[in-house]
Amino acid sequence: DSARNGFSFKEIKNYLECYRSGKLTPSQVAKNIIAMLEDCDKSTPPLRAIVQWDPEQIMLMAEASTTRYRNKCTLSCLDGIPVCLKEEFKVVPYHHRVGTVYLGTQPETEDATVAKKLREAGAIIIGVSNMHELGTGTTGCNPNRYHKIPRNPYNPNHFTGGSSSGSAAAVAAGLCPVAIGTDGGGSVRIPASFCGVVGLKGTFGRISGHGSLPLSYSTVSVGPICTSVTDAAIVYSILAEPDPLYPYGLKQPKVTLSDMCAPDLKGIKLGVDWTFFKACDAEVLSACEKAVKHLQSLGASVVEVSLPEMEEARVAHVICILSEMRDFLQPDFNKHFHEMNLETRASLALASQFTALDYIKANRQRTRTMRFLQEIFSTVNCILTPAVPCTAPRIYESDLLTGSSNMSFTVRSMRFMQLGNFTGIPGLVVPIGYSTAGLPISIQVTAKWWDEAVLLRIGLKLEQFRDQTKKPSIYYDILA
Repeated sequence: DSARNGFSFKEIKNYLECYRSGKLTPSQVAKNIIAMLEDCDKSTPPLRAIVQWDPEQIMLMAEASTTRYRNKCTLSCLDGIPVCLKEEFKVVPYHHRVGTVYLGTQPETEDATVAKKLREAGAIIIGVSNMHELGTGTTGCNPNRYHKIPRNPYNPNHFTGGSSSGSAAAVAAGLCPVAIGTDGGGSVRIPASFCGVVGLKGTFGRISGHGSLPLSYSTVSVGPICTSVTDAAIVYSILAEPDPLYPYGLKQPKVTLSDMCAPDLKGIKLGVDWTFFKACDAEVLSACEKAVKHLQSLGASVVEVSLPEMEEARVAHVICILSEMRDFLQPDFNKHFHEMNLETRASLALASQFTALDYIKANRQRTRTMRFLQEIFSTVNCILTPAVPCTAPRIYESDLLTGSSNMSFTVRSMRFMQLGNFTGIPGLVVPIGYSTAGLPISIQVTAKWWDEAVLLRIGLKLEQFRDQTKKPSIYYDILA
């Protein structure tokens, strides 16, 4: 529990305090959310964070939760908490469009595993959130008629980041304290960073991906986007466990949050490859270096490490993710080519140039890179990098009509992200400050496979570094 002066985001605990004290019921909160969602759609420009929602569904879940609070038989600490899920997940009764105009022609009749678990925990699913079409980019730019471009709550003239764009925007704008995204090349962590909230990419297989579109089966992990590290830990502990319908995570060790709340970081070794770390904008570097010093002041030690073959790993990750997406989307590419955004067509056309040989070589590189990481994690607890080398990019008029395709930005924005997707290690991004233009800056912590606990422990300490939280220019106080 951290008492803060000035603005602070509403967290799970704030909702629970209202419900337990009787100040508000989940039904009253749900009514507020419905009013705010209507307002979001009418605002100029529209926020476009939540792209499908149904007031009746929201109220049904909220009323059930209100009854449970009245009878003192709540299901979990997510009972009555508003959440949204990226449109990549199947959520009854919404359309599983995955950011396109041609998928999900009928409403879903079956939930993805994470949606099911959230319902079982008593959460109020407020709808499905906007996303980059088929998860193919890192800006969140989606000019489709069903989606339109989600706006960054810190500055609506800037992108949210992608591909879990609406999830990050919804959390930063206060519509819900928890959102679920998927991350194949930074798709949870990039938008969380650009929107100034916390994003956790679990170890590959840790949280079930069953019921999400299997765009890239070897790089994508599921994770929460939240207003705080504590909330990310709560959601992670509820969602992370083996799922018989999702073979990749069956052999995972038990989830633990051991030492998460330790008073200091004594004995923690932070690995930093300074050459790699410094390849970012000056403002980002300055904030991240200060955050590292803050961790040292709490007893952690910095160990210089060398991340070998990063360029090879970067290229190999692109080959793996694009080859797998191209393979899965082959029928779509043939049948719905003209209904896809221009950027998606370009990415999939590029992907069709990779050969089986490229894919085999890329996977050999994966084995090498995982071996290097094994050695590094035998000497340090985690690796620190900036989250994204820059702040959220500007939206131009033309982006609204034809979308945006900027390969050099895509490559740059994924710079610190790809290692986690390529090798499956977990990563956490935490906001640590703002640029002179008032846009959020974040740092990233990655750790060895299944060691999310150490990320959360360090993340809690990183949160204390940010002396104040700036209020987003688009913000809804649901509990007011």
